[in-house]
Amino acid sequence: MTAPAITRPAPALLPTRRQALVVAAIVLPLSWLLHKASGTAFLAVLARIGFVGASLLLAYSAAGALQPRWLSLRAARLLAIIVMAPFASLGSAVLTQGWGVLTYFNDVQILTGHIMMMGLALLFGLTVSLLAMRGERLARERADRLQVELEKNTLERELSDARLRLLQAQIEPHFLFNTLANVEALVDAGSPNAGPVLRHLIAYLRAAMPRLNAADATLGSELQLVRTYLELMHMRMPDRLHFTVASLPALEPLRFPAMALLTLVENAVRHGIDPGMAGGRIDVGGEADTTTGKVVLWVADTGVGMAETAQPGTGLSNLQARLQALYGASARLDIHEQAPHGVRVELHFQPGSP
Repeated sequence: MTAPAITRPAPALLPTRRQALVVAAIVLPLSWLLHKASGTAFLAVLARIGFVGASLLLAYSAAGALQPRWLSLRAARLLAIIVMAPFASLGSAVLTQGWGVLTYFNDVQILTGHIMMMGLALLFGLTVSLLAMRGERLARERADRLQVELEKNTLERELSDARLRLLQAQIEPHFLFNTLANVEALVDAGSPNAGPVLRHLIAYLRAAMPRLNAADATLGSELQLVRTYLELMHMRMPDRLHFTVASLPALEPLRFPAMALLTLVENAVRHGIDPGMAGGRIDVGGEADTTTGKVVLWVADTGVGMAETAQPGTGLSNLQARLQALYGASARLDIHEQAPHGVRVELHFQPGSP
């Protein structure tokens, strides 16, 4: 999945509505000032200034659309304004005077005023053009920053997904081999339950394997797998293993790393219940803080407990990494010893965190 590129439309031949409104906002007060300064009728001044403004705006837009290859966009627009200013000023005189425009220019004062109008057209045209191009440049820079941020977020999400898949791939053989080792021990012991347990294991794996790489795994589906696994283990050692798996209807829709709780339960069976002659109990539960929204899940056993030199294995390290990849760096895995013996492992995370 790649970030969609932000495409910029080619400059249009005709001005946009926003550009027309900006020119109108300049023409109206300028016409009023010239009307007051010259004593000429406001509508006459407005017609001439409006014609010049519209002509310069059309030149600005057309230069962007018809830009020659040997000129930059900026140079093409400025050159168009410089060329259009005198023609627009002359055109405004023709518009108001018609065929009498030559007689109109015989008056030195009027000719001087016309030259001043050309100067004003050139000054305001170039100034407004420079401001408009600066605004377009800033808009492009904002669009570029948005594109970079979008691509960054997309790459971070893809990296997180890839990391989750990698860590999940490391968990799968760990879980599968440990489960098969349990079945092997049962078969070696000659237990009459070997056949039923094997059939239950096959049924379990058929249900579990499609979910190993599920991107939409939920806590509800995880709890279902945990119950099935513990029922399977209870068949193997009915007198030595007892368990409870809490029902958490409010939390079941949450996204949750596939096989995360199952890894903890499998560790509790293998390292807590199996080594002790008396067996023990495994309790799986969880709760959410109604104030902060933080969730804690736990797997507690009354098995033999942790050895003093025990260190978290690959399964637990990967589990915490997967949890953080899904819920952010604040997610954590805590291990506590229980009195008089046993281990309690807790998963803390904040749903909705990146």
